[in-house]
Amino acid sequence: MSTYAIYADRFVLPGSLAGPGYLPVVDGKFGPFTTEKPAGEVVDLSGSWIAPGLVDTHIHGFYDHATADIDAAGVNVSSAALARRGTTSWLPTTFTETPEHIGEACASIAEADESREPGFVGARIQGIYLEGPFFTMKHVGAQNPAFLIDPSVEVFDDWQRRAGGRVVKSALAPERDGSVAYVTALDERGVVTCIGHTDATYDQALAAVNAGASCFVHTYNGMRGLHHRDPGVVGCAMTTPSTYAELICDGHHVTPAAVDAVVRSKGWDHVVLITDCLGCGGMPEGEYVSGGLPVVMRDGACYLRDKDSLAGSVATLAEVVKNVYDWGIVTADQAIRMATEVAARSARVDDRCGFIKPGRLADFVVFDKDLELKATYLAGELVK
Repeated sequence: MSTYAIYADRFVLPGSLAGPGYLPVVDGKFGPFTTEKPAGEVVDLSGSWIAPGLVDTHIHGFYDHATADIDAAGVNVSSAALARRGTTSWLPTTFTETPEHIGEACASIAEADESREPGFVGARIQGIYLEGPFFTMKHVGAQNPAFLIDPSVEVFDDWQRRAGGRVVKSALAPERDGSVAYVTALDERGVVTCIGHTDATYDQALAAVNAGASCFVHTYNGMRGLHHRDPGVVGCAMTTPSTYAELICDGHHVTPAAVDAVVRSKGWDHVVLITDCLGCGGMPEGEYVSGGLPVVMRDGACYLRDKDSLAGSVATLAEVVKNVYDWGIVTADQAIRMATEVAARSARVDDRCGFIKPGRLADFVVFDKDLELKATYLAGELVK
């Protein structure tokens, strides 16, 4: 691995923005930022922002491969394609399917992680996110309604075993029987539980939060909305300051004004930018299958073929970061942090990604002044 220093105008460091200055990369790891020019090679990236590699904590696949395919090689194809687009860490996310199929998906993701040869260039698998199958029919969305069940710790433990301990997030509808016990058990195991695809009342959602649930699944989408006499799940997301709210800011799922409302109510540091990208992300428009359901990708989004409702996003996280900045909702460094350090904290993987810190692997991205992605580096090496 090479040793050099990056010169740039702005560096998104944990405590503040810094720069202009120099960021050393020593044998694939970050050194401490300095304003003094160090000895040795300097890579001049004048006019650029240097940010941590982007962390996508809710994403089903990319580049014509998805977790539902039960294909370890396909997961790694997704990882390689994601890295070229600025995402250096991700949580491969499952769908609502049979418990056995979800277990097989967990095993294939673990296999993908374990089978990587030295020198593999791709986004790092930082854990697994189980989106379902503990959801409600009313807000099932693009999840398969045939496989909805009540939460089961026994079933989760089997998934975790097959995942090799990689499951870090699990989502549920809090109105389902056994939800509070499930949340409590997973919290004791150090696993994040998320509230989504739910018609829960405010009180039901709050009971889950009080038991340990700490994140809301793609806020607004697939949940009971805000009403002045029934705050619902959206109201619970907005009024619980310690929780995190995912948002799909692709310009299709949530309007900028609605994004602004969540950011204002929770603070940007508790809003997680996600893609919820489907396996057809990065591919041409056309018909695909996602989570066992037929979908159509057109006009920058993906729709259920038989219902013509949104099925998921096909955005990249770099595009989402630029959107919230361009909409004038947050500053450039806040937008970046919402897709790096905030995302990593929300999934409890911030000990391994999301920050530029001395001694950590030098996974970072380069943006221009308008937050257009220019380059990705993994362990200090340019991704081509």
